[in-house]
Amino acid sequence: MTSSPCFQPARAAGRQRYRPADHSGVVFDGGFWQSWTETVRNVTIPTQHKRLEEEGFLEVLDFDKPPGPLVRPIQPSGLSMQHFFDSDFGKWIEAASYTLKAHPDAALEAKIDAIVEKLEKGQMADGYLNSWFIRREPDRRWTNLRDLHEMYSMGHLLEGAVAYYEATGKRRFLDVMIRAVDHIIATFGAEPGKLRGYDAHEEIELALVKLYRVTRDPRHLKLATYFVDERGRMPSYYDEEARKRGESPDDYVYKTYAYSQAHMPVRDQHQVVGHAVRAMYLFSAMADLAHENDDPTLKEACDRLFDNLVGRQLYVTGGLGPSASNEGFTREFDLPNETAYAETCAAVALGFWSHRMAQVDLDSKFTDRLETVLYNGALSGISRDGEHYFYENVLESHGQHRRWKWHYCPCCPTNIARFITSLGQYFYSTDDHQLAVHLYGTNSAELTVGNSFVRLIQETLYPWDGDIGLRFALERPSRFQLRLRIPGWCRQAQISVNGVAVDLDQCVTKGYAAISREWRNGDEVRIGFSMPVERIYAHPAVSEDGGRVALRRGPVVYCIEETDLGGEPQRLRLPASEEISARYDAALLGGATVLEGTALEADIADWQNALYRTAPASLKERPFTAIPYHLWANREPGAMAIWLQEV
Repeated sequence: MTSSPCFQPARAAGRQRYRPADHSGVVFDGGFWQSWTETVRNVTIPTQHKRLEEEGFLEVLDFDKPPGPLVRPIQPSGLSMQHFFDSDFGKWIEAASYTLKAHPDAALEAKIDAIVEKLEKGQMADGYLNSWFIRREPDRRWTNLRDLHEMYSMGHLLEGAVAYYEATGKRRFLDVMIRAVDHIIATFGAEPGKLRGYDAHEEIELALVKLYRVTRDPRHLKLATYFVDERGRMPSYYDEEARKRGESPDDYVYKTYAYSQAHMPVRDQHQVVGHAVRAMYLFSAMADLAHENDDPTLKEACDRLFDNLVGRQLYVTGGLGPSASNEGFTREFDLPNETAYAETCAAVALGFWSHRMAQVDLDSKFTDRLETVLYNGALSGISRDGEHYFYENVLESHGQHRRWKWHYCPCCPTNIARFITSLGQYFYSTDDHQLAVHLYGTNSAELTVGNSFVRLIQETLYPWDGDIGLRFALERPSRFQLRLRIPGWCRQAQISVNGVAVDLDQCVTKGYAAISREWRNGDEVRIGFSMPVERIYAHPAVSEDGGRVALRRGPVVYCIEETDLGGEPQRLRLPASEEISARYDAALLGGATVLEGTALEADIADWQNALYRTAPASLKERPFTAIPYHLWANREPGAMAIWLQEV
């Protein structure tokens, strides 16, 4: 071995085909993610099923009974949340299946089988499967793709079916959904006699790619490709179907098809617009198809859109979509804090997209966003007890925001559940000659690199500490390239192999250090990421954050809560020269690193009844403690702020 192992080409240049790790082969047996994954498995999955029963979601599958009163009434748009109840238990099945693969549970499996039995019983003879239309409006199926979420719901059922098949080997649910897909193939497409439509709420596209990876049936990949390629073709299919319904396209409640990213062909889009979750699902499918079809035009479009999102429209937490009116985007640099929508589903879906992009192009700019979402904008969507949630993830509150057990539109709880239960796949990827480490946290992983079985043991206190140890357990020596992500937030990194330093100046490409060698049993890699407290400033065009500063340490964004401060953090002023220290607090919600310092607080005692005056408020020193943003709203209710005035 040389004194400074570094990059050596592992194979001839060509298309990368990274494969995510099998999530069930990555065991979080300590550290940060152990308690979170155990809580979701033991608390979140059971209580979500209970909520689905209590709220009447599963009753929609009683196909042999006349439909009862609506659980969710029709909105002015003509849509009821009940139109897509199928999607909620589809996501729950997916999340539950991920836990089953690693932790078999006969009782949980029986709950899924009971849902599958009803779905199979209710499926129409031609394969159509949507509980709303089968029970309530069978004559209206496929008449309003713009508004009614038919394929969106089928897509989530399809993802659940794939996950359940992969977890148990049972084909019943998978076969039900393949029949549903056969029906869609027979109904939609560019061929004569078919409808040239596509669902306004993207989801089916990425689900079809998942199905294709199981069946290898080219029809499934072709259908996904058709839906992406057809999107935005003019004249719009939505105009055509509206006229067929006897409606004017001008009466569309959202007025623009940019709401569903259908305003122009996807390859021509340069700015992320519209409904945030829809956009992230679409872009996830585009990344998948760029990978499967070796399509550089889709990759180029994804790159443009990703850079637009990250450079102009993303919250510091990884949250996205500032507006409640369209559950999405408004204009570039519009990032209000207290009214931030930043839906949990959107952050989760950005994690999906970022991860998929890294399989096509191993670049830390993608996995940096995945990590930001994971530790901040998505994780804030679930409480520490595993059974309370946020739909919106604001960056500032005066105490009006509370977590809830269930939501009127409960898409987020099952989304964050499937994200965490499949977490292992996001940590590692492999191809025939490489093993990429994207994320850091204590775990033991069983991986395959080419024909070699690799067991990798990762030990660390990350994200509270930047020291990481990797140890290989190999049956026999194996030559491959290890790719280690250097986080974008890290200003100084060190890596060594068996005590020998790696020359990172020669080894890092697109944020990943590459080490090629013959690895042997017991080889150890030590990684050190400097993790000082950092002040973050927003682009000057983000007017909401002008003169303000946020605090970050490693991948974790911090906030100040009233419960720690004893007053509203909005009155604090943080001196630019103030030193801020980090301390691990084992008593805080299972243990977390907190930040401590002294700020200045505006003194309101001498203002009496005046609303305005000619003299500014006097300032007094006030010690403060900042906690990880993902932990806010887990204790006493009160005010919270991420961005503080700086003086």
